[in-house]
Amino acid sequence: MPELVTPLWLIGVLGLLGYALGSVAFGPLVARALGLGDLRGIGSGNIGATNVLRTGNKGAAALTLLLDGAKGAVAVGIGWAVAGADAAQAAGLAAFLGHIFPVFLAFKGGKGVATWLGVALALAWPVGLIACALWAAVFAVTRISSLSALVAAAGAPLVALVTGQGAAFAVLGAMAALIFWSHRANIGRLLAGTEPRFGRK
Repeated sequence: MPELVTPLWLIGVLGLLGYALGSVAFGPLVARALGLGDLRGIGSGNIGATNVLRTGNKGAAALTLLLDGAKGAVAVGIGWAVAGADAAQAAGLAAFLGHIFPVFLAFKGGKGVATWLGVALALAWPVGLIACALWAAVFAVTRISSLSALVAAAGAPLVALVTGQGAAFAVLGAMAALIFWSHRANIGRLLAGTEPRFGRK
């Protein structure tokens, strides 16, 4: 972790701002704006881009992915601009938590993958790019979104160490642990061999 130099009150303020940004659920907003229906009643009921894709609208899914990633990156950027590396990590982690536990949706949010990628790219872009590549490689082979996310999330902290971005190791590790927690039902299906693959009915 970076040295803690920002006053705790300011980290708290930036954390609250990051959490508020993360709590904005773009998936349901995009689905509603494009007339795709209530996302909570479609597919898995999740608010993220993967479930938006199940509506058959790839553009809506791409827009949701971009916006969910952007809110994490923006939170990190605000933290950097106002204070420094320690505040940037706190704001990014708070945005990630906001997506998973959004105050606007009774703390029942998404699984955090897109927001995590946005935070990772903003904190340490080499790590974020490699995480994206890991996700894409696993998905190309397996066509399983959850497995791709789990592999990428688990690999990111290790990539941070290898690429000299060790200051981001702790926050990336914490987010990886939460991604595994949010995917606990998926992990059960993966172990049982029943996790659905994209492109198969």
